[in-house]
Amino acid sequence: MAIVFVSPKQRQKVFFAGITILFLLILLVIGTVVFFSKPKPAPSEQVFVKPDIKIDFAVLDFEQVKKSSLMERVQKEFVYSAITDKGGQKSGNIFAATMEDAQKTLEGTGLVSVVLEEVSIGRENPFTPYY
Repeated sequence: MAIVFVSPKQRQKVFFAGITILFLLILLVIGTVVFFSKPKPAPSEQVFVKPDIKIDFAVLDFEQVKKSSLMERVQKEFVYSAITDKGGQKSGNIFAATMEDAQKTLEGTGLVSVVLEEVSIGRENPFTPYY
């Protein structure tokens, strides 16, 4: 039988201590390289070329621009219920820029005592699922 002067537990402690010291040395080397290194100097002269921009306002005098129309106002949706001139009840939706425009349009089609309500866009809670 062999005589062993170092116990297996002592050998294991020395092994893990060696690995720990090696790991700390590697971290120390990497840390000193990273933290004590200086950045590369930037070029002292920065080049900025100012672009030469010319705006040609003569384009506004073209016939195509003069004939173009302005954008229309955003159409809102209104719900209406009204009585026809024959006495029947009619309801539906209409799109118009303002409530007055919708009122005039409906009265022009022969509806009497028109009640209009603007449709609210979106939902009260946008995070509720659709299903």
